[in-house]
Amino acid sequence: MTKPRVVVGMSGGVDSAVTALLLKQQGYDVIGLFMKNWEDDDTDEYCSTRQDLIDAASVADTIGIPLEAVNFAKEYKDRVFSYFLREYQAGRTPNPDILCNSEIKFKAFLDHAITLGAEKIATGHYAQVREVDGLFQLLKADDASKDQSYFLHRLNQAQLSKAMFPLGHMLKSQVRKIAEEHKLSNYAKKDSTGICFIGERPFREFLGQYLPTQPGEMVTPEGKMVGKHVGLSFYTIGQRQGLGIGGGKDSSGLPWFVANKDMANNKLIVVQGHDHPLLLKPELEAMEMHWISGSTPDTDCDYAAKTRYRQEDAPCHIDVMQDGNAHFSFTKPQWAVTPGQSVVAYDGAVCLGGGIIL
Repeated sequence: MTKPRVVVGMSGGVDSAVTALLLKQQGYDVIGLFMKNWEDDDTDEYCSTRQDLIDAASVADTIGIPLEAVNFAKEYKDRVFSYFLREYQAGRTPNPDILCNSEIKFKAFLDHAITLGAEKIATGHYAQVREVDGLFQLLKADDASKDQSYFLHRLNQAQLSKAMFPLGHMLKSQVRKIAEEHKLSNYAKKDSTGICFIGERPFREFLGQYLPTQPGEMVTPEGKMVGKHVGLSFYTIGQRQGLGIGGGKDSSGLPWFVANKDMANNKLIVVQGHDHPLLLKPELEAMEMHWISGSTPDTDCDYAAKTRYRQEDAPCHIDVMQDGNAHFSFTKPQWAVTPGQSVVAYDGAVCLGGGIIL
C-alpha cells in the first residue's frame, strides 16, 4: 500500500534532492516542487534560478518523481521583500530567510501542495519535528554544524503538523554520500550562500538599487569624526569590513567596528576593538514574539538563546512582558546584538520560538 502524498520543495541543491530520494524509498507518493521567488534583474551573473531548475529536473528524473515549477515571485515581493526594505530603511538588519520560511515555504508552498493532494510537505532543512501530547515541537538537527531550527522558529502548530525534515538526524557528509551512491547529478554541488533572493551579488550595490543613499559622518562615541558613511541602511552592528577607515595615528591601531546608528542625526557610531564595551550587551528586548507551542516560557526556568545564526547557545532568563515583548538577560554579555535580527530561544534541543531584536 502506498503511503500518503508528500510534496518536496526542490531547490536544485543536494539536500532537497536526498530528501525526495529518501521519501521515495520509504514508499511515499512524492512530487517535487521547484519555487521561483525572485524575478528582478534575474541575470545569469548572480541568479542561478535557471541552472537550479535544470539540476532539480535532472535529479527528479533520476529518482523517478514528477517535478512541477511554480512562481511565487509576487507573494515573495509582497510578503518578504517589502518588509526587508522597510527594515533596512529604518536602520535595522532584517533576516528575510526566516520570513521566507514562514510566509513562502510553509504558507504559499504548503497551500499549493494541498491543492496537489499532499498530506505533508518536506524540505531539505536540517531540523526535526516531533509530536508530544498533541503538540508539535521543533527540534535541533543532530548535526549541530548544520542545524537550521533558527530559521524555522516562526512556524506554527498547523505548519509543523504538515512538515517533514528527513535530514534532521543525518550528517551533511552522509547526505552527499547518499547522493553520490544514487548517481544524483548534483551530489557535489556547493551549498548556496547569501540571502535567499539576492544570492551572491554585492550586497551594498543591490540595496542601492532600492534605497536612497544618505551620506553622513562616522563618529566615535565621544563625537569625533573619523570618516564618512554612504547611508545608515548599508551598515550593520558589528560590521568591520567596508568602513574605509584605518587604525588612526592617535590610537592603538585596533580595527574599527560599527557599534550603533544615530538615526536622528544620520551618524554612524564606530568603535575600536572587537571587545569594546559598546559591542557587548548583557540583555535585550524583542518584539513580535512567536512561541511555537502557543504558550509563553516559564519565567523561573533557565533557557538558552541565539542572537544570530552561527552562534553557540547562550544561557539566559526570559521574561515575557504584558505587551507581549520579551526581555532576555544573558549570563554572559552578547557580542554585536543587532536590531532587526532574530533572537531564538531553546530549552535543550527544543526550539521554543523567538522574536525581532529591538
